[in-house]
Amino acid sequence: MSATIIDSKIFGDMFSDATMRQVWSDENRTAKYLDIERALAKVQGSLGIIPKEAAEEIVKNCEPSQIDWAKLKAKTEQIGYPIIAVVNQINAHCKDGLGEYCHWGATTQDITDTAAVLQIREGLALVEADLADISASLAKLARDHRDTPIIGRSNLQQATPITFGYKMASILAGIERHRERLTQLKPRVLVGEFGGASGTLSSLEKGAMETQAGLMKELGLGQPLISWHTVRDNFAEVGAFLGIVGGSLGKIAMDVKLLMQTEVAEVFEPFAPGRGSSSTMPQKRNPISCLYIHANISVVRQLAASLMDAMVADHERSTGPWEIEWVAMPEIFCLISGALKQTKFILAGLEVDAAQMRRNIDMTHGLVMSEAVMMGLGPYIGREYAHDLVYDICRDALKQKRPLIELLAEHPEIKKHVTREQLASFCDPMNNLGQAGVMVDRVLASIKAPASPLMRMS
Repeated sequence: MSATIIDSKIFGDMFSDATMRQVWSDENRTAKYLDIERALAKVQGSLGIIPKEAAEEIVKNCEPSQIDWAKLKAKTEQIGYPIIAVVNQINAHCKDGLGEYCHWGATTQDITDTAAVLQIREGLALVEADLADISASLAKLARDHRDTPIIGRSNLQQATPITFGYKMASILAGIERHRERLTQLKPRVLVGEFGGASGTLSSLEKGAMETQAGLMKELGLGQPLISWHTVRDNFAEVGAFLGIVGGSLGKIAMDVKLLMQTEVAEVFEPFAPGRGSSSTMPQKRNPISCLYIHANISVVRQLAASLMDAMVADHERSTGPWEIEWVAMPEIFCLISGALKQTKFILAGLEVDAAQMRRNIDMTHGLVMSEAVMMGLGPYIGREYAHDLVYDICRDALKQKRPLIELLAEHPEIKKHVTREQLASFCDPMNNLGQAGVMVDRVLASIKAPASPLMRMS
């Protein structure tokens, strides 16, 4: 029986991604515990810290297929943590008591934290791949619509013309910064933990640091400079990163929702029969993916803040904040995976109505070109005077419901300095796109090459 939206048989694949759910599943987490215990025994056997025969026996019995899940559940509830329960089962499968060397010199938190880092590595690889796909879709939209005019909007009011390519490139630049941030945070976050009771590895008389180094090499993780049992900035950084990624996805969803409004109708989520229909209003085409994105990223932000609460830990091993991460981190990853999946769907099939974009620019009969007119008149009559004059003429154009250019051409002060042809040039949106195309080209030229599958997993 599922009780959360993430694990729901109905909603699960709308709010999250199945591959990400697998990363944070009981089965994968427990498999990571076994991977670490296996690697630890292998390294310590090679260093002579435990007998080679014991190492071989432990390695052979660190298999998920041998886990008794009912016993694991019962023992975890009894103790409060699953690691001893896992070690007990490994030990029970080893011959001649050799399993007693399992978990040699480690503590529960070493295994738990390092397993979480391994899960984070897998989760971030999925996020990285999704960001690359989103970047590619945004780049295509920016390239295809580099010169497609659309009205810019300020405070939900029509402002000055931009291009749809510029709008997409602006968002793309933010996604590229996220990809850069992800590359930068990996060396800080993908670091394992092996410190023993208080972090000093006092349980090992010899080969302590060699064991730590070998274990991390075996797992493909960075070796910590010092134990971080109660210094949790690394996990908080992951949550914060995913929170701001969510903010960018929310920006995309917000703009698409607004552009889908009946009165705007410039872009639409991909069409499928019945998608977004109303139970009572047959004409409606509601945004759907946008709504799930908005819901997911809002919860992700709150959960990311809880990881900062988990940083406030006492002494060398804490009394509780650690468990906040167990609750929050899987949900953060699963919910952001859903938002990423919905965003990829939107952008890959976004319907763009360039003709409607132009109609919306023209709906004010030239009023949105008032800045261009003001700047065009500035050299002749001064910018401030031109501003006040054009402001008054715009008010008259609204009252009289006439095109702006007609009132401009009739004004005696303006006629003295510029021709109607010049005014028409001022009022042409295509002449007032500024450096939009140049900026689009700059963003497209800066795009990071997609990572190879192997690099994504590193």
